[in-house]
Amino acid sequence: MMVTGVCGVYCVHLPYRMRKNTAHDRMQKKYTYVCTEPIGKNFHPDFKPQLTPKEMLELGVFGGLYMTDCKSEFPKSWFTHAKLSHDGKRHKELNHFQINASQPLSVWKAKGWIHKDDPRGWFQWYCRYYMGRRHEDDERQIKRWKAMVRHIGQVVGNCMKGDPTCRRRQRQAILHWAYDSRKM
Repeated sequence: MMVTGVCGVYCVHLPYRMRKNTAHDRMQKKYTYVCTEPIGKNFHPDFKPQLTPKEMLELGVFGGLYMTDCKSEFPKSWFTHAKLSHDGKRHKELNHFQINASQPLSVWKAKGWIHKDDPRGWFQWYCRYYMGRRHEDDERQIKRWKAMVRHIGQVVGNCMKGDPTCRRRQRQAILHWAYDSRKM
């Protein structure tokens, strides 16, 4: 049964809390995945993000360029106050720390950081994980998330707590990984 709901435009409700979600955007045509966990719950015990995807979008990440064509896949509330680009270009002013801290997608691909099911990278994986999808790439992505502690250590070790002007690029990059670098 097709219905419109929190899990996207193309949502099929299945038994046992399973939801089927289909992404249809510029980078994926009719990619379907099943959400087996409740939204925002039952994360791997080693994965404890400090920010939800909604909070990240509201704070300003990826120059506002990320997810502008993916709105039908995720809850509308994620985009109500999101800082998004409306002209298809990255704007550092839309980032919380007003600085560009992103590498181009071509770099991510060259380094092998992109899984075919999540062609936009880690944040797309996180959004789908948050929605309840569990995937073969979860372990690798959680390992990458945990590796950000080295950057957190540099901010904590070199900045006065709460000084948003210290290591802004690094703070923005940390924010891209669902750590709340405003509180460091």
